[in-house]
Amino acid sequence: MTEDLTTFDRDHIWHPYNAIGTDLPVFPVVSAEGVRLRLADGRELIDGMASWWCAIHGYNHPQMNRALEGQLGRMAHVMFGGLTHPPAVELGRQLVEITPPSLEVVFFADSGSVSMEAALKMAVQYWHARGEKRQRFLTVRGGYHGDTFGAMSVCDPVNGMHTLFSDMLPKHLFADAPPAGFERPSTDADLASLRGHLEAQGREIAAVVMEPIVQGAGGMRFHAPGYLRRVRELCDEFGVLLVLDEIATGFGRTGRLFACEHAGIEPDILALGKALTGGYMTLAALLTSRHLAHTIGQGEPGLFMHGPTFMANPLACAAAAASIRLLLESPWRQRVAAIEQGLKQGLAPCADWPQVKEVRVLGAIGVVELHQPVDMAVIQPRFVENGVWVRPFGRLVYLMPPFVMSPEDLAALTAGVVKTLDEVL
Repeated sequence: MTEDLTTFDRDHIWHPYNAIGTDLPVFPVVSAEGVRLRLADGRELIDGMASWWCAIHGYNHPQMNRALEGQLGRMAHVMFGGLTHPPAVELGRQLVEITPPSLEVVFFADSGSVSMEAALKMAVQYWHARGEKRQRFLTVRGGYHGDTFGAMSVCDPVNGMHTLFSDMLPKHLFADAPPAGFERPSTDADLASLRGHLEAQGREIAAVVMEPIVQGAGGMRFHAPGYLRRVRELCDEFGVLLVLDEIATGFGRTGRLFACEHAGIEPDILALGKALTGGYMTLAALLTSRHLAHTIGQGEPGLFMHGPTFMANPLACAAAAASIRLLLESPWRQRVAAIEQGLKQGLAPCADWPQVKEVRVLGAIGVVELHQPVDMAVIQPRFVENGVWVRPFGRLVYLMPPFVMSPEDLAALTAGVVKTLDEVL
């Protein structure tokens, strides 16, 4: 049965950033519980990825299950055009309450990439309503915002994953990457590139777009809260919007509920996803100010021109509302702080290896950056053999475990990473 499954999968089913017929292994999962994935051959793996950073409560959580089962008995889906429903209203109320005070209006989308598409459109339409044609975006190198065309256009143009499509994408503006280091003091020189673009082309720029504090799939780099504060100040000085992509960092991953809280700032548009539903369903959300929303409503055509078919899907909204309740009722700050200490201690042996460029940890994020890219055909099976699920990319071996991981499981996870790297490097 397992062989039939993997054979059909290899020959007919695409996986993320992969090819049909590849020899890279895939491992059939038959169930998941807590922080463990159970494979078809009976092996159990400690999950170090939280299913690409979203399963913050682990798997098969009884409260999450009850929320979806209850909603399923009422309705799985209903169109959001001209209708509303309790899960959407409850979730909207929660998001308005927990995000920065100026963010009072919620737009629901299908996924992180789609929310970024909508964020870019929202910024352009805001300026259109004000009688200004601003259709360019300013961002920083090293960023990643999704795989759809608008999102790709503000990803790193050189080191990102989308250079194949570069000639087809809108040409936006890229400033120098934020200087690395969460504790690093920010200087005028750090912002010189951003300021230069704003001085030269500020009247064309609809918004500055960036990931706050942690640049995710573009390189897993951390930057200082002081840098982010200065970005907000520059946006105010030059009169452009600030769009923050917290799809990866939202809901406690960096040690604050939202990464922008480290800097004490508020964006004009905030994008959320991934952990929003606790890993149960695909859903994303944008939050913005009442001023921005009313401005769009007063301009031509008087509507925000975006509306996904599965916008505010009731099952997904019920999952998200339950996930937020579960998070806020838990000692998540203490859990994330404990994970941070466990990652620092567990990954520390790698720091002295000549093949390792840097080991860095922030909140429930641990990164081992190598000098050379890993060989996925070699390293992925070794992680599995050592009882852990870790999915590196390029030169980065990183961990984003579920918040509910015990100290014992975290120690076993980091030991598995160290053992695997010691075997393959």
